[in-house]
Amino acid sequence: MDTLKLNCENKPLMVAHRGCSGLERENTNAAFVAAGNRSYWGIETDVHVTADGKFIIIHDDDTARVAGDRLIVEESSFDTLRRLTLLNKFSEKKDRVDLCLPSLEEYIAICKKYEKVAVLELKNRMTEEAVNAIIDVIGDMDYLDHTTFISFSYTNMVSVRKRLPEASAQYLVSEFGDDLIDKLKAYHLDLDIRHTALTAERVALCHENGIKVNTWTVDDPARAAELAAFGVDIITTNIVE
Repeated sequence: MDTLKLNCENKPLMVAHRGCSGLERENTNAAFVAAGNRSYWGIETDVHVTADGKFIIIHDDDTARVAGDRLIVEESSFDTLRRLTLLNKFSEKKDRVDLCLPSLEEYIAICKKYEKVAVLELKNRMTEEAVNAIIDVIGDMDYLDHTTFISFSYTNMVSVRKRLPEASAQYLVSEFGDDLIDKLKAYHLDLDIRHTALTAERVALCHENGIKVNTWTVDDPARAAELAAFGVDIITTNIVE
């Protein structure tokens, strides 16, 4: 099994969604390494704040889907979450002891090793202190210049922008609202939008306003080629390369 290949003119930058999650359990070191060994420009992941103020890599608010056992992420300690063995993507059994929830540091280290842009989603609304602490972790690893921050929380994006006026930052949305362009321009943010909400005209409008467009989650090469023809800058995908 391998990725699906996108062959088109003006191919956008490609981001591996939750790592190469079409091939490995999402948001694991295995998925990040699989993406690192391929041609992706960036590796996307999700970070939560744990009950003890540490940072863990997982998408959902609880662990049931990826681990079977259900723990509320933000009500559990880092060490408790870390001890979980995740379900194998294909067997849905706990038959791989290497599958656990990564730390933020492990994710950044893998991105750095393979020279991939870290596309880091800040999950749920975070305090400004938590956002700054995440920035400090990445800064201590000397990787801020290769990190793009994304979030559905506009407040999180404002916190990033206050601390890092020139950092790459993309506001995550599902729909192209009437006030979207103004919200992006207010804090010099780029866009990360569900692909079904995009048209060629909307991509052009963003570009006219100096806004880059990332789009998620595109797993059909034909749709990816269509979006490339629209002129999107970045495509986020589980399986297309």
